[in-house]
Amino acid sequence: MMKPEDALIAHSGLDEIAAKSRLPALLDVTQSVSGLLLALFMWGHMLFVSSILISKDAMYSVTKMFEGYYLFGTSQPWIVAVVIFLVICLFVLHAALAMRKFPASYRQYRKLLVHKSRMQHSDTSLWFIQVYTGFAMFFLASAHLFSMLVNPGEIGPYASADRVWGGMWPVYLLLLLAVELHGGIGLYRLAVKWGWLQGSDAATGRRNLLRAKWIITGVFLLLGLLSLAAYMKIGFEHRDRAGERYQPSLLQSPAPLRPNVPGSAAIGALARVPS
Repeated sequence: MMKPEDALIAHSGLDEIAAKSRLPALLDVTQSVSGLLLALFMWGHMLFVSSILISKDAMYSVTKMFEGYYLFGTSQPWIVAVVIFLVICLFVLHAALAMRKFPASYRQYRKLLVHKSRMQHSDTSLWFIQVYTGFAMFFLASAHLFSMLVNPGEIGPYASADRVWGGMWPVYLLLLLAVELHGGIGLYRLAVKWGWLQGSDAATGRRNLLRAKWIITGVFLLLGLLSLAAYMKIGFEHRDRAGERYQPSLLQSPAPLRPNVPGSAAIGALARVPS
């Protein structure tokens, strides 16, 4: 038999509210976890892309590692496609959850602007930057991810440089700015929201986190710009041979020796003998 207080709660609808109250918290946790995973992926992706600053051979080796060459003995681009597909799913999930907090109408947007101007709160301003960069990433990141999904084998010192020089550099430049700002702010807000790395003094800890956030963002922006410039340079130098795949230095044919050097013919013949 139902108790009187239980009947009162049931008729008032409070039981439904209690049952649904966990959903917003679950969605918040899911949004935080997906954002954290995407940010960590982007940091790893930046380190992978910036291997071109070491050498073409270094970037080639990293590419082959992700294609499973050193495990299977041959390149398997489908591995890259699977990773990209998972990233797309995570990206769509995170975007869908984040849109819950976006203004749903122009009136709400105007109220938020008034709130921002009156509060003059730095974290609120950072949230607005996240909204703008997130909107930009919806188009820029989607274009990049879909291109990589359908062409997983088009990654390498020459293939990537040809793509950058061939007209994708504006997309990558804007995407770099959007990703680093959005991801850096997101990690800072995650740390503040869940109380990570703040120490005993929350105000001081927040200032230190904000300072660290801008330093990390600056470092990755610089790394990304230098990498983009390196791909542009390689693409420019390779423009007449666009489509050619890079061969590591160990597999490249030795340079012909000058005929006036004594013994050059014999040495050249030995160099052409397969190992």
